[in-house]
Amino acid sequence: MEEKRRLRLPPGKIPVTLLEEVVFRNLGIERKEVALGPAAGRDGSVINVGERSLIVSMDPITGAVERIGWLAVNINANDIATFGVPPSIFLSCILLPEKAEPSTVKTICEQMDKAAKDLDIAIVGGHCEVTPGFLNPSVVGCAMGSTEKDNYVTSAGARSGDKIILTKSAGIEGTAILASDKEEQLRMEVEPPVLENAKKHFSQISVVKDALTAFNTGGVNAMHDPTEGGILGGIHELADASNIGVTIFEEKIPIRPETLHICRFFKIDPLQLISSGALLISAIPGSAEDIIQDLHKQRIPGTVVGEASSEPKKRKLVKRTGVAVRLPRPTSDHLWIALKH
Repeated sequence: MEEKRRLRLPPGKIPVTLLEEVVFRNLGIERKEVALGPAAGRDGSVINVGERSLIVSMDPITGAVERIGWLAVNINANDIATFGVPPSIFLSCILLPEKAEPSTVKTICEQMDKAAKDLDIAIVGGHCEVTPGFLNPSVVGCAMGSTEKDNYVTSAGARSGDKIILTKSAGIEGTAILASDKEEQLRMEVEPPVLENAKKHFSQISVVKDALTAFNTGGVNAMHDPTEGGILGGIHELADASNIGVTIFEEKIPIRPETLHICRFFKIDPLQLISSGALLISAIPGSAEDIIQDLHKQRIPGTVVGEASSEPKKRKLVKRTGVAVRLPRPTSDHLWIALKH
C-alpha cells in the first residue's frame, strides 16, 4: 500500500521525466510532414503542408468551472500565438458529468462561440458526451494556425544572452479562477472590490496580441506562455526546450495586489499559480526595449525579468533580499492546493 501511494502522480501536468521516459517514446511512426513534434516545454507541433506550416496544439480545461468554454478557446489559441502565428481553427471535446443538463452544453458552446469570434477563429468540429465518473465539465481543445513555411519561432529557440521578457503579471488565470470559484470563502478576509477586480483578470487571459506584437517587432528567439506551474514552471519549460540556464530576478516579476491577497489567503506562491495571460519572450538584447515599447503601444505591460545563459543546469532565482537560490521547479500547480480548501 505504501508503495502505491509513493507512485501516485500529483494533480496537473505529469512530471517531465515521465514525459521523456514514456510519452515521447510512444509516438507512432515518423512522417516527413512533421517538421516539429512534441518535446518538453514545447507549446505545439508543426506539420508542413506544401509551402505552408500548420501549427497545432491541444490543452484541456479541468480546474475551472466558470467560463470553461471561453477558457478552452483562449488557452489553446495562446499556444498557437506563441509561435508568432495567428490561431484560426478550433476543435473541442466536451466531457460532461452524469446528470448534466442541456443548459450546460448551451452555456459552454456559447462561451466558445464568443471567444472564437473575438479571435477570428472558426470552430470546425469536435465531440460532446456525458462521461461517468466526472464531477465537473471538462473541455479538451485543439487549435491550429497556418503560416508561410518556417515563418515561426518555438519555445526551443532561446539563446544565451537573451533578455527574458514577461508580459502582464503572475498568476492571472489562477487569480480569476479562485476569485470566481472560491468567492464565498474568500469574502471572509478579502474585500469585495478586490474580489471583483480579481474576477476581471479573465479579460487578460489571451496572449494572442502579446505574441503577435512581439513577433512582428522582430528579434524574438522564443516565446512560451506559462500555464500550469505558473511563472516559475513556464521559465523551466522554456529553459528545458531551449537547453539554457537562466537568472531571474524576483523583484522584477509583476504581481497584482489582487493576486497577492488571494495567494496569502490560501498560503500559496503566486509564482507557482497558473498564469495563462502572461507571456514569456526570449529576445536578443538589442530588441528587448523595442518589443516592450511596441507592447506598451498596445497597452500591454512588458518587463525584463531576467536573462538566459549557456549553462542549462544553472537556473537561479535572485530573491528580493539579493540572495540567489536554485530556481524552484513546481511539482504541481498551486491552484490545486487552493481548490482543496
